[in-house]
Amino acid sequence: MTTLAWLLVAVALGLGLVAGAVAHRGLGSSPSPAPRRRDRAHASDREAPALADLLHRTFRQSGSGLAVVAGNGDVVVHNSRAMALRVVAETRLDPRAWAACQRVLAGGTRMEVDLSPLERSPRGPVAVQARVRALGDGFTLVEAVDTSEVSRLEATRRDFVANVSHELKTPVGAIALLAEALLDTLDGLEPTEDSADDAVEVRRFGDKILREANRLGNLVTELIALSRLTGAERLPELAAVQVDDVVAEALARSRSSAESGAVEIAADPASGLVVDGDRTLLVTALTNLVENAIAYSSADSSVSVTRRAVDGSVEIAVTDRGIGIAPEHQQRVFERFFRVDPARSRATGGTGLGLAIVKHVCANHGGEVRLWSSPGTGSTFTMRLPAHLGVGTPATRTALPAGG
Repeated sequence: MTTLAWLLVAVALGLGLVAGAVAHRGLGSSPSPAPRRRDRAHASDREAPALADLLHRTFRQSGSGLAVVAGNGDVVVHNSRAMALRVVAETRLDPRAWAACQRVLAGGTRMEVDLSPLERSPRGPVAVQARVRALGDGFTLVEAVDTSEVSRLEATRRDFVANVSHELKTPVGAIALLAEALLDTLDGLEPTEDSADDAVEVRRFGDKILREANRLGNLVTELIALSRLTGAERLPELAAVQVDDVVAEALARSRSSAESGAVEIAADPASGLVVDGDRTLLVTALTNLVENAIAYSSADSSVSVTRRAVDGSVEIAVTDRGIGIAPEHQQRVFERFFRVDPARSRATGGTGLGLAIVKHVCANHGGEVRLWSSPGTGSTFTMRLPAHLGVGTPATRTALPAGG
């Protein structure tokens, strides 16, 4: 938060104390001071209210929507900008902001939350981002800004990527079908001495076409998924999701890759843990982590999946005993198209988007993904997600800037 915002909040909370102190000084019953001291006191009495009034006006006219919230959810003070951004409506705080305040009071120092209007109007803001910070003594501060223009620019870029991806998907699928038809035709032909060599060459090139078409198809599919996650389409509402179901489905999807790479997958016992999320997205993210672990593991090694509850969150960890990641690469592995080992990625058909998708899925669920790795030892990727809040409690979804 800016220094000005902190100053404004401090002034808003302290105006009463300043006014009280000034009044007490002015109404005191002490003997009359000397003329010069009396003049200074009167000047101070005149300046203090003027300064307080000036700062109060600055608080009210701030370009950011500011709201100080008590521990019981009451809005102690707010400015008109907070109402214009719909952070506060009729003295009631937006439920998403209140859920974020609760999490901050429960132990977090700060939190970012998307407060974009659920129903857009022509004159209202399109996108609103807010920061929630603890002020101490059970109070929190919500500072909201209008990010509509940035959101529009990002939406234009994302729409372009999504539209191109959708257009590519049809011809890519057609190429794959034609390659499969060519190979099926070769299987049905009776080989002759003259055509044997030609058939071998056709089959070799047909296999390459099919493999590259499938790889390109996977890339297009993941581009579409990433476009949706970064805001081209509104994400579904979060609901209670059984973590054990997510783990079971992700392992089932990855079984074929594990068998092909001679890698064993082990999982800890069912936990009964529940998170607030979208099951399809969570399965996709965990499957990407497991597939990534398999791709970077050697034959006859193992990949393990564990889950546990930690401080109001649920952690799902995927550990491999593969090549590991060098320290200088660990900050970049979640970037789009970054590959630790490009040769291995090409051999396994990786797109370079899997970990970026994991990052955005976690962020859109109000969580994060962490990495521990040691070269030559292996890596552990951990999805940390807010635990299910219970019936009637709104889930908080943070917004991650696109391009990460």
